Amino acid sequence: MTHVVDAPGLRAALAAQRPVRLLDVRWRLDQPEGRPAYLAAHLPGAVYVDLERELSRVGHPEDGRYPLPDPAALERAARGWGLDDGDLVVAYDDNDGVAASRAWWLLRRHGVDVRVLDGGIRAWVGQGLPVESGDRVAPTGRVRLRATDASDDGVATIDDAARAPLEGTLIDVRAPDHYRGSSAGADPAAGHIPGAVNIPTVSYIDRDGRLRGPEQIRAVLRVGGVDLTREIVLYCSVGIASTHSALALAQAGIDARVYPGSWSQWSRGRPVAVGPTPGDAFRGW
Repeated sequence: MTHVVDAPGLRAALAAQRPVRLLDVRWRLDQPEGRPAYLAAHLPGAVYVDLERELSRVGHPEDGRYPLPDPAALERAARGWGLDDGDLVVAYDDNDGVAASRAWWLLRRHGVDVRVLDGGIRAWVGQGLPVESGDRVAPTGRVRLRATDASDDGVATIDDAARAPLEGTLIDVRAPDHYRGSSAGADPAAGHIPGAVNIPTVSYIDRDGRLRGPEQIRAVLRVGGVDLTREIVLYCSVGIASTHSALALAQAGIDARVYPGSWSQWSRGRPVAVGPTPGDAFRGW
């Protein structure tokens, strides 16, 4: 099953009979407000999705900076985007699919048929396809999000992340300087979870911001020392970029769980490793 669609494929889907709902999920960690860019130019018919308010919730700092939204709140948001049961949903952004992947990961967990536009709005414009400006408010949809199975919903807890290096592979998808501990950013401590290997999520994209092919993705993992026969858990800074790595792995036919609290939760009191190597996995749980 493919989890991405290219610009020509999306154009063809929009011309078919099945309803397609477009979600503009422009967001960056250093520039979280994407609405101005949306208002300036977006794919025709796309609605703006506020990642921080609709794909996250306000939680206690110890939960991390971007906790997952409550299912009922996500369903209300999805209906506000105009989603109905049976729709094909395509999410896009302008940041190599990192933010759009959060929408993909959340909606997929709840049974929605969802894709990410490979290459984002740049790929669409690069094909000479039209955009529109201004706001768009969709008629309220009636989608019913499927309840998730706690035993198989793709989510890893903080204790799952601690055990992951002992039971499989824990992958830190952040940039190497954050992994090594050269920069703490907005978090209380710098470094990485003991036992984690570092495979930045940018490893899975080409120079145009499109996902590499399945075999290339699998090769990246093998070079990184990942045993593809064992469980994989992904984390990043705040639980956004890790969903992009989950998208890449899913495109290569590989299941992985995402630790949503990520470093923003772990760094509040859990053991920390620094330097370019994984360090010893913590065995205290």
